[in-house]
Amino acid sequence: MSAKFGLTLSSEEHDPNRLLEIAQLAEESGFDFVSISDHFHPWLDDQGHSPFVWTMLGALAERTTSLGVVVGVTCPIMRIHPAILAQATATTSHLLGERFTWGVGTGEALNEHILGDKWPPAPERLAMLEEALDVIRQLWTGDEVSYAGEYFTVENARVYDAPPVEIPVVMSAFGDKAAELAARIGDGLWTTGGASDTIDSWKAAGGTGPVYSQIDVCWADDASAALDTVEAVWRTAGVPGQLMQDLPTPAHFDMAASVVRRDDLTESVLVGADEDQLIKKARAAIDAGVDHLYFHQIGDDQEGFCKAWAAGLAEKLA
Repeated sequence: MSAKFGLTLSSEEHDPNRLLEIAQLAEESGFDFVSISDHFHPWLDDQGHSPFVWTMLGALAERTTSLGVVVGVTCPIMRIHPAILAQATATTSHLLGERFTWGVGTGEALNEHILGDKWPPAPERLAMLEEALDVIRQLWTGDEVSYAGEYFTVENARVYDAPPVEIPVVMSAFGDKAAELAARIGDGLWTTGGASDTIDSWKAAGGTGPVYSQIDVCWADDASAALDTVEAVWRTAGVPGQLMQDLPTPAHFDMAASVVRRDDLTESVLVGADEDQLIKKARAAIDAGVDHLYFHQIGDDQEGFCKAWAAGLAEKLA
């Protein structure tokens, strides 16, 4: 299968109406899909936004016609009960049909601790995720479900508008244990930066289906100005992975990012308008096994990157 390419709807950086404009722009520019996060908070106060994804999905269904819409990703174990998410995803599938893909993962404390629940360690979150998906898939049948698990209880629940089509569930994984679980319970893999070790572990465990990954970019003619934008609103790009899972508030992320050097940001974010570098990084991810690659254009100028995409970048990666 040839690779498909998407654009990030950065709900941390843009308000709800702007996100809809960007989705339309992505569709008009020839992207195959958009990815939108399911967060309660932005990473930083400077980003300034975090709309409710389940409202956004309904609006995206009306605003677009052919664009794939992917949630990247929901943590279905704490902030919202799996039974409610079963209903939310089923309704979304009625609106988007086969255009809808649901990404799931074990989440970040930033979004999931808000109701005062204890933030579990990673192995427990993996067990909770497996049980949550069991609950959700049972409810997707449209049958009445009662469930008494280790983590979740459901009593006489039924999703009357069950999904009219199969909903692909793509699981986020970083490391061998998560990759093995993703192979067992998911319909695909979600990772970052074309992490070949995780992809290899997932495949070795029997994983099949699409592999999603993101490339961060700040596309602009002036590379120094682009780096200014990254430093202002996406300096968390330099924060190590475990902290991304465990820090509880945007203020904590701001403190963690304060030690990130400006030049360090260029190691994880492509700045400027260097087509060769973007194509090189994209091809490396594809060679590692990514077949659904999406680009996060950091900052306000979404139009500039989409114009470059339609004007030649898309054709060079085809």
